[in-house]
Amino acid sequence: MEKRILLYLLICWSLASNLEKSMAAKTRHYNFEVGYIYWSPDCEERMMIGINGRFPGPTIRAKAGDTIVVKLKNSLPTEGVVIHWHGIKQLGTPWADGTASISQCAINPDETFVYRFQVDKAGTYFYHGHYGMQRAAGLYGSLIVDAPDGEEPFRYDAEHSLLLSDWWHESVQAQTLGLSSIPFRWVGEPQTILINGRGQYNCSLAHFTGETSLCKITNSQCAPVVLRVLPNKTYRLRIASTTSLSSLNLAIGNHKMTVVEADGNYVKPVIVDDIDIYSGESYSVLITTDQNTSSNYWLSIGIRGRLPKTQPALAIINYHPNSLSKLPSSKPPVTPQWNEYSHSKAFTYKIVAMDGTPMPPAKSNRQIALLNTQNKIDGYIKWSINNISLAVPPTPYLGSMKYGLKNVFSAEKPPENFSEDYDVMRPPINPNSKKGSGVYKLEFNSTIDFILQNTNTLSENVSEIHPWHLHGHNFWVLGYGDGKFKKSDVAEFNLKNPPLKNTVVLFPYGWTAIRFVTNNPGVWPFHCHIEPHLHMGMGIVLAEGVEFVSKIPNEALACGITGQKLRN
Repeated sequence: MEKRILLYLLICWSLASNLEKSMAAKTRHYNFEVGYIYWSPDCEERMMIGINGRFPGPTIRAKAGDTIVVKLKNSLPTEGVVIHWHGIKQLGTPWADGTASISQCAINPDETFVYRFQVDKAGTYFYHGHYGMQRAAGLYGSLIVDAPDGEEPFRYDAEHSLLLSDWWHESVQAQTLGLSSIPFRWVGEPQTILINGRGQYNCSLAHFTGETSLCKITNSQCAPVVLRVLPNKTYRLRIASTTSLSSLNLAIGNHKMTVVEADGNYVKPVIVDDIDIYSGESYSVLITTDQNTSSNYWLSIGIRGRLPKTQPALAIINYHPNSLSKLPSSKPPVTPQWNEYSHSKAFTYKIVAMDGTPMPPAKSNRQIALLNTQNKIDGYIKWSINNISLAVPPTPYLGSMKYGLKNVFSAEKPPENFSEDYDVMRPPINPNSKKGSGVYKLEFNSTIDFILQNTNTLSENVSEIHPWHLHGHNFWVLGYGDGKFKKSDVAEFNLKNPPLKNTVVLFPYGWTAIRFVTNNPGVWPFHCHIEPHLHMGMGIVLAEGVEFVSKIPNEALACGITGQKLRN
């Protein structure tokens, strides 16, 4: 009863505090038809997934407080589809989170599903497929939420958006088969890094000299991205990464950048020469166009954290009135060495909250440690968390938990810790794991700490980067460390100005600590945002306050056991 009263008071407070904004809020309607298309994102034509016959998908733009309505028709002939609105908390609409088998049923071919949700917070976001590996097939687009009039804390004259992704010439069906085969077949490195869906395979714009160039720009689908700017102005660059695998580094020739936003949260401004950005992250940076106005400049994006076999992506900062086709005279910025993690950590540690950002509770009610390991199940290579590889059930968790259905997912309580004698610097002594579909049930309105612990893979001297994304919440990043997490490390947590984010990096052989409050009723995944890793089981499922979720639309329940009950 006390929890229900508390929830009621929170809702009343929220309604009252946002009444004035809601009166000015708008409902913005979009029609999406998802289907296969032929496209040439890097000048090599391939079959991919598009929206309304194009790639990337349409940009959604709104103001904080607006309601977004997306009527999505699935025109894929043989596959289901869902779309996740990355970074949007889905307050009061957990069934619209767009996670197959967790928040909703996959939308079947020729069926339509209507996503309706409020964008409550200004920031740089994006959306993407969350079924199988459809994100790697091209199912994504930008989602920008502007601050209400007069509430943007940073001044700038104009802005540009950069949606970064990686691209393979092999189909995602073939990639998926390889990940689930014996012998194991890894997806390999991408052929191309794309900027706003455009790249140039097997050529470098930096060597483009016209007719003598090896670069053959065959059509506008792979034309170089050109950002037009006026001299002596301040521009906001909104940068989001929806890569399937790649960690990236971005730099602009002759220009410094001031980081002001991370994952839809303002941060203390910090001036940098380049930024590292991991899959699932977004940043806003400010640049001043105060360089030689007779020149254009390179914007360069290279691979981090993996031995790069993919050439850097390039865009052009075009100073008016220079020609759009005028190439910069200087060489593009060079990406730091792929394994220079000290460079990556130095940037990451600089990101702290802007003054006035809500601070975390001083203590947590519960600490859960998650050991990321590479394991084997019946000879198949998998990723596991505390020795359990996630395998979601056919009936979505949200509906089954809301309506008390039995035997839908594992009743076994997932482990909240791992053995103290586990050596994170060596391959697992016993590589065998098991599949699981259990749920971490969290008390509503409690404070939870997650300790993400990285380890060695099945191969000697290999530990990989894992960017972890939490649905339905922002969290405070309390700290990072090298090696194995110790109880004494809690004393070093940053409780003064920890940044609020929804995606955080876990460095090789290290740990990352986050804290959040379970104040959003629903069932939420928390997982590695590298698509093959999630496909191989690197994730968990959280549930909080499910009893407070309002009636779930029938369309989200039309599969598995809930679907049978609806039909009966």
